[in-house]
Amino acid sequence: MAADETRPAKSARAPFLHMPVPWVFVLGYLIGVGLQVLFPVAQSETGWSTALRIAGGCAVVAGFSVAGWAWMLFQRAGTSRVPGESSRVLVTRGPYRFTRNPMYVGLTTAYIGEAGALLQIWPLCLLLLVLAYVNWFVIPVEEASLASFSGYDRYRARVRRWI
Repeated sequence: MAADETRPAKSARAPFLHMPVPWVFVLGYLIGVGLQVLFPVAQSETGWSTALRIAGGCAVVAGFSVAGWAWMLFQRAGTSRVPGESSRVLVTRGPYRFTRNPMYVGLTTAYIGEAGALLQIWPLCLLLLVLAYVNWFVIPVEEASLASFSGYDRYRARVRRWI
Protein backbone atom coordinates (compact mmCIF):
# COMPACT_ATOMS: atom_id res chain seq x y z
CA MET A 1 0.00 0.00 0.00
CA ALA A 2 2.89 2.35 -0.63
CA ALA A 3 0.84 4.57 -2.95
CA ASP A 4 -2.08 4.73 -0.54
CA GLU A 5 -2.49 7.32 2.18
CA THR A 6 -4.52 7.00 5.36
CA ARG A 7 -6.52 9.37 7.50
CA PRO A 8 -9.23 9.04 10.15
CA ALA A 9 -12.70 8.23 8.84
CA LYS A 10 -15.64 10.54 9.37
CA SER A 11 -19.16 10.19 8.05
CA ALA A 12 -20.64 12.87 5.80
CA ARG A 13 -23.45 11.71 3.51
CA ALA A 14 -25.02 13.99 0.99
CA PRO A 15 -28.81 14.06 1.38
CA PHE A 16 -29.51 12.88 -2.21
CA LEU A 17 -27.26 9.80 -2.04
CA HIS A 18 -29.71 7.46 -0.32
CA MET A 19 -29.69 4.82 -3.07
CA PRO A 20 -26.48 2.82 -3.56
CA VAL A 21 -24.98 3.69 -6.94
CA PRO A 22 -25.13 0.13 -8.32
CA TRP A 23 -28.89 0.26 -7.75
CA VAL A 24 -29.06 3.47 -9.79
CA PHE A 25 -27.60 1.48 -12.70
CA VAL A 26 -30.07 -1.39 -12.07
CA LEU A 27 -33.04 0.98 -11.80
CA GLY A 28 -32.02 2.81 -14.99
CA TYR A 29 -31.70 -0.49 -16.82
CA LEU A 30 -35.05 -1.80 -15.56
CA ILE A 31 -36.83 1.38 -16.61
CA GLY A 32 -35.22 0.92 -20.04
CA VAL A 33 -36.50 -2.66 -20.16
CA GLY A 34 -39.97 -1.38 -19.32
CA LEU A 35 -39.75 1.12 -22.16
CA GLN A 36 -38.52 -1.69 -24.43
CA VAL A 37 -41.66 -3.68 -23.57
CA LEU A 38 -44.01 -0.70 -23.99
CA PHE A 39 -42.34 0.69 -27.11
CA PRO A 40 -40.49 -2.20 -28.77
CA VAL A 41 -37.76 -1.36 -31.22
CA ALA A 42 -37.88 -3.89 -34.04
CA GLN A 43 -34.69 -5.90 -34.34
CA SER A 44 -34.03 -8.64 -36.82
CA GLU A 45 -31.80 -11.59 -36.06
CA THR A 46 -28.75 -11.44 -38.30
CA GLY A 47 -25.15 -12.52 -38.11
CA TRP A 48 -24.47 -9.20 -36.39
CA SER A 49 -26.99 -10.06 -33.70
CA THR A 50 -25.02 -13.15 -32.74
CA ALA A 51 -21.77 -11.17 -32.70
CA LEU A 52 -23.42 -8.45 -30.62
CA ARG A 53 -24.72 -11.01 -28.13
CA ILE A 54 -21.25 -12.55 -27.75
CA ALA A 55 -19.53 -9.17 -27.46
CA GLY A 56 -22.20 -8.07 -24.97
CA GLY A 57 -21.61 -11.14 -22.83
CA CYS A 58 -17.86 -10.48 -22.87
CA ALA A 59 -18.47 -6.84 -21.89
CA VAL A 60 -20.66 -7.95 -18.96
CA VAL A 61 -17.91 -10.23 -17.67
CA ALA A 62 -15.22 -7.58 -18.21
CA GLY A 63 -17.29 -4.84 -16.58
CA PHE A 64 -18.15 -6.84 -13.49
CA SER A 65 -14.53 -8.00 -13.23
CA VAL A 66 -13.21 -4.42 -13.18
CA ALA A 67 -15.90 -3.24 -10.74
CA GLY A 68 -15.30 -6.27 -8.51
CA TRP A 69 -11.53 -5.77 -8.55
CA ALA A 70 -11.96 -2.13 -7.51
CA TRP A 71 -14.47 -3.10 -4.82
CA MET A 72 -12.08 -5.72 -3.42
CA LEU A 73 -9.27 -3.15 -3.22
CA PHE A 74 -11.54 -0.92 -1.14
CA GLN A 75 -12.55 -3.91 1.00
CA ARG A 76 -8.92 -4.86 1.66
CA ALA A 77 -7.98 -1.26 2.42
CA GLY A 78 -10.82 -1.06 4.94
CA THR A 79 -12.30 2.05 3.37
CA SER A 80 -15.88 2.96 2.58
CA ARG A 81 -17.55 2.02 -0.68
CA VAL A 82 -20.49 4.32 0.03
CA PRO A 83 -20.59 7.69 -1.78
CA GLY A 84 -20.64 10.57 0.66
CA GLU A 85 -18.96 8.66 3.48
CA SER A 86 -15.40 9.69 4.25
CA SER A 87 -12.75 7.30 3.04
CA ARG A 88 -10.00 6.14 5.36
CA VAL A 89 -7.58 5.37 2.53
CA LEU A 90 -6.88 6.88 -0.89
CA VAL A 91 -6.56 3.81 -3.13
CA THR A 92 -4.41 4.54 -6.19
CA ARG A 93 -3.35 1.09 -7.36
CA GLY A 94 -4.92 -1.57 -9.55
CA PRO A 95 -7.56 -0.14 -11.89
CA TYR A 96 -7.31 3.18 -10.00
CA ARG A 97 -4.06 3.77 -11.92
CA PHE A 98 -6.14 4.24 -15.10
CA THR A 99 -9.42 5.75 -13.88
CA ARG A 100 -10.51 7.44 -10.67
CA ASN A 101 -13.83 5.59 -10.90
CA PRO A 102 -13.24 1.99 -12.00
CA MET A 103 -16.37 0.76 -10.22
CA TYR A 104 -18.51 3.11 -12.32
CA VAL A 105 -16.55 2.32 -15.49
CA GLY A 106 -17.08 -1.38 -14.79
CA LEU A 107 -20.79 -0.97 -14.10
CA THR A 108 -21.16 1.09 -17.28
CA THR A 109 -19.34 -1.54 -19.33
CA ALA A 110 -21.50 -4.32 -17.87
CA TYR A 111 -24.67 -2.26 -18.50
CA ILE A 112 -23.75 -1.71 -22.15
CA GLY A 113 -22.83 -5.37 -22.48
CA GLU A 114 -26.18 -6.48 -21.06
CA ALA A 115 -28.05 -4.26 -23.50
CA GLY A 116 -25.96 -5.67 -26.34
CA ALA A 117 -26.35 -9.28 -25.24
CA LEU A 118 -30.14 -8.86 -25.03
CA LEU A 119 -30.33 -6.61 -28.11
CA GLN A 120 -32.13 -3.84 -26.19
CA ILE A 121 -32.03 -0.21 -27.29
CA TRP A 122 -34.07 1.62 -24.61
CA PRO A 123 -31.76 0.80 -21.69
CA LEU A 124 -28.92 2.47 -23.61
CA CYS A 125 -30.97 5.67 -23.81
CA LEU A 126 -31.52 5.57 -20.03
CA LEU A 127 -27.79 4.99 -19.48
CA LEU A 128 -27.19 8.61 -20.47
CA LEU A 129 -29.34 9.75 -17.54
CA VAL A 130 -27.63 7.32 -15.16
CA LEU A 131 -24.19 8.57 -16.20
CA ALA A 132 -25.28 12.20 -15.93
CA TYR A 133 -26.47 11.56 -12.36
CA VAL A 134 -23.26 9.75 -11.41
CA ASN A 135 -20.99 12.29 -13.11
CA TRP A 136 -22.66 15.49 -11.88
CA PHE A 137 -24.10 14.48 -8.50
CA VAL A 138 -22.31 11.44 -7.06
CA ILE A 139 -18.70 11.90 -8.17
CA PRO A 140 -18.44 15.55 -7.05
CA VAL A 141 -19.51 14.50 -3.53
CA GLU A 142 -16.89 11.75 -3.53
CA GLU A 143 -14.18 14.05 -4.87
CA ALA A 144 -14.96 16.72 -2.28
CA SER A 145 -14.46 14.10 0.42
CA LEU A 146 -11.17 12.93 -1.11
CA ALA A 147 -9.80 16.48 -1.46
CA SER A 148 -8.48 16.42 2.10
CA PHE A 149 -5.93 13.69 1.22
CA SER A 150 -2.55 15.33 0.71
CA GLY A 151 -1.82 13.39 -2.51
CA TYR A 152 -5.27 13.64 -4.06
CA ASP A 153 -4.57 16.72 -6.21
CA ARG A 154 -1.52 15.01 -7.75
CA TYR A 155 -3.51 11.81 -8.28
CA ARG A 156 -6.41 13.74 -9.81
CA ALA A 157 -4.06 15.56 -12.20
CA ARG A 158 -2.47 12.25 -13.26
CA VAL A 159 -5.56 10.01 -13.60
CA ARG A 160 -8.72 10.80 -15.56
CA ARG A 161 -12.18 10.70 -13.97
CA TRP A 162 -13.50 8.04 -16.36
CA ILE A 163 -11.00 6.67 -18.90
